[in-house]
Parts: sequence; C-alpha cells; structure tokens
Amino acid sequence: MSDTTGNIAAESEEFSAAAPPDPEAPGTGETSFSDAEAPPAGEVKPTADQDAAAKYLELAKRTQADFENYRKRMARENAAAADRGAARLAKELLPALDHLELALNAAAGHEDVIKGFAMVRDELLAALGKSGIQAFSPKGEQFDPNEHEAMAQQPSEEAEPGTVLEVYQQGYRVGGAVLRPARVVVAQ
Repeated sequence: MSDTTGNIAAESEEFSAAAPPDPEAPGTGETSFSDAEAPPAGEVKPTADQDAAAKYLELAKRTQADFENYRKRMARENAAAADRGAARLAKELLPALDHLELALNAAAGHEDVIKGFAMVRDELLAALGKSGIQAFSPKGEQFDPNEHEAMAQQPSEEAEPGTVLEVYQQGYRVGGAVLRPARVVVAQ
C-alpha cells in the first residue's frame, strides 16, 4: 500500500510542477464564487483590474479620436487663414494693377512703354495666379449680380438683354469665391 501511496504523491508533485495552479479554478483559494455570484457558463466575471483597463483603453481611444479631429480642424483653419491672407494682399494690389491697365491703354503709339507695362502686368497676374487668385472678364456672358457689378445699361440690337457688353474693370476670384466683382456695362 505504501507503494501506491508513494506513486500518488509522486504524480501529484509532477502535476503541480508541470502546471501552476489556475487562480480562477474553484478550490485554489485565490478566487471563488458562491453559487449566487457565479457567472453564467462560458463567461468569466471581469475583475476590477480588467474593468479599469477597459475604462482606460476607452479613454485612450477617445483621446486619440479627439486629437485626430483637432489636427484636421487646425489644418482646415490654417488653409482658410492662408486664403484670407492672400485675398487681403490681392485687394491691396488690385488698384495698382488697374492703374497699370489704364496706363497700357493710354500709351497707344509708344510701343516700348506698352511692352514694359505689359511685362509688369503679366508678372503681377502670374504672382496672383500662384496664390490661387484668377482674373475674369465676363464680356459676352449673361449678367450675374453675384459676380458682376453693373455700372451702366446700354441699348443694343446685337446682344440679348442682360448680356455684358463691356468690361470696365476685370473681376477676381480666389478659390471659387469672388474677391472683387467685374464692373460691367449691361445690354438693355
């Protein structure tokens, strides 16, 4: 009988050395549930540490999402601020560009002067174009009060009523929005 008892003791020692005791297993003294608290079959009741970890994981995910939204909002606001800055500069430059156009028209007969003014005008328009500011001249188009400013009306047999006959001043757009409407003469 001692031989059987010795074998059981040896097997018990081998088992306990091979696998550490399961803290969730009943009878280990670590964690035990009474029949009233026992989780349903197949479910493990979360511990306080698991609850805290889940709470902090959810907090980290929310913080990461908030930061991503903040980053996108800042990128949009920075782009809008750059557009406003470019528009402000363009509004300051447009009168000089208009005077340059008038000088070009008045310099008829002086080809060297016209060539010089035209080069300066083209450089200014190219610089504005790089900033996203585009000139538009609506001659022959239908009058649009959102993009044009009517300076006068003129009877015309050649054009339909409401058509732009002449452009006094070009209009300018930045990013699709009208920076300055074109000043025009409209057919009656």
